[in-house]
Amino acid sequence: MEHKFITDEIAVRPQLEPSDMAEIAAAGFRSVVVNRPDGEGADQPTFEEIRRAAEANGLEARYLPVVPGKVSDENVAEFEKAMAELPKPVIAYCRTGTRSATLWSLSQAGKRPVPDILARARAAGYDMSGAVRRIANLGRVPTDMAESSHQIVIVGGGAAGIAVAASLLHRDDSLDIALIDPSTVHYYQPGWTLVGGGVFRPEETRRDMADVLPAGVTWINEAVVAFEPDANALIVEGCRVVRYEHLIVAPGLKVDWDAIEGLPETLGRNGVTSNYRYDLAPYTWKLVQELKAGRALFTQPPMPIKCAGAPQKVMYLSADHWRRAGVLKNIDIEFLNAGAALFGVKEYVPALMEYVKTYGIDLRFGHDLVRIDGPSRTAWFRTTTPEGEETVEKRFDMIHVCPPQKAPDFIRVSPLADAAGWVDVDPTSLRHKRYANVYALGDVGGMPNAKTAAAARKQAPVVAENVLFDIGKVAHAAAYDGYGSCPLTVERGKIVLAEFGYGGKLLPTFPKWVIDGTKPSRLAWYLKERILPPIYWQAMLKGREYLARPERLGM
Repeated sequence: MEHKFITDEIAVRPQLEPSDMAEIAAAGFRSVVVNRPDGEGADQPTFEEIRRAAEANGLEARYLPVVPGKVSDENVAEFEKAMAELPKPVIAYCRTGTRSATLWSLSQAGKRPVPDILARARAAGYDMSGAVRRIANLGRVPTDMAESSHQIVIVGGGAAGIAVAASLLHRDDSLDIALIDPSTVHYYQPGWTLVGGGVFRPEETRRDMADVLPAGVTWINEAVVAFEPDANALIVEGCRVVRYEHLIVAPGLKVDWDAIEGLPETLGRNGVTSNYRYDLAPYTWKLVQELKAGRALFTQPPMPIKCAGAPQKVMYLSADHWRRAGVLKNIDIEFLNAGAALFGVKEYVPALMEYVKTYGIDLRFGHDLVRIDGPSRTAWFRTTTPEGEETVEKRFDMIHVCPPQKAPDFIRVSPLADAAGWVDVDPTSLRHKRYANVYALGDVGGMPNAKTAAAARKQAPVVAENVLFDIGKVAHAAAYDGYGSCPLTVERGKIVLAEFGYGGKLLPTFPKWVIDGTKPSRLAWYLKERILPPIYWQAMLKGREYLARPERLGM
């Protein structure tokens, strides 16, 4: 039987026959909704035939015919009323199921987030991108949509979005640029590791969005709900349509706290913390200071994640504090990594392994955190053994969780996404593979590079140069080499400065006699603590491209 559930209460499918009703009832359905008008096809049964067969099998049937391509507001209201009245679960059908899926999608407008509606319909095999404006307009046919138009539209006001806006205006301050972001606060997220290590105060890592936006940028303080790249348009909340000549997508990624059972309920208490949230990093430092004996767990999920070294940075800083406090011998430290290696670039592993041995850290690879119970201080990890997959239970006194991460919902369900949900761009030009006037940078991009702020710092000038090349304002396009940097804080005062590009190629900024990135360095710590924050605020977000000028092609 070819039907797919959209929710637990409704499934949609193509044409049903009276002979199908017994099987429908046996599958547990209690109602049938017919959205195909009688007489639409020469081979279709009438609703009366369906009704008789349905009732003979204990099913209730409802006739809500919809003309193809003409789903009216009244049709949606009738469908919504039927769903409120009929016994559940319901199976709805038309010729292909598309009208039924459309009615459900429109009936859910305003009740569910637009990306959730699109994702559920897509999972059932139905693309609702053609109805996205109506969904954004609370299911009604839009009649008076407010529209704005800009030469360049940037989605995302994080490090990547603001940096590329600044790089563009630094090259040409006459550009008409709009930046869309619903947040009123901008965070320096690389600083949260040092907040969790007691080095920075949390307020040092945040600024008001209005204070960091480049002068001349139009700020649209709303959330994007959908893209229409074929129409050079996107839709923000309230069904407002924003048109563009060039689109730059940089909203970052989604930290998926809900992917771990029990985690949202216990974050920030019961010894459960994470430096991946501004308000929790201070709790990390509190737990580290208070722990005198017991077990400390540090987790890392499957890749990709932002800053692949962050889950172990916090572990080394914590262990260093316990060593200095004289309690390290009383604390069992475990690093539970879903992956198979300590770090993805082998040249940096020997230095890290020396600290693993010094701190007595128990490395556990292939361990993926799937569930946590804060009050009982117990965590469960999925792992694979020669006998097969099993779940391992571990008790803790403190646990630092790095949650799974993925592209934002509104990106994953959009025409811009690749099969994994990231924006589908060429890794060198950062141009979309199907839409020539669309670029992406930062964590949301589908490039095989490390997702770090340092990567965005190098990507922003490349995108700026390429957009201006498209417009005809510069003579050469630019290329991105995959550069990313991960300052691995192995102890307070020392860092292993990992810098690398595509394929794990080492791309050091400094000569070895200044900083050898494969070894712990006090100068690298000074760079992380004292130099990089002002470079971020005063250079990267201002369009000043110190050590980040792009490689121009054809020169």
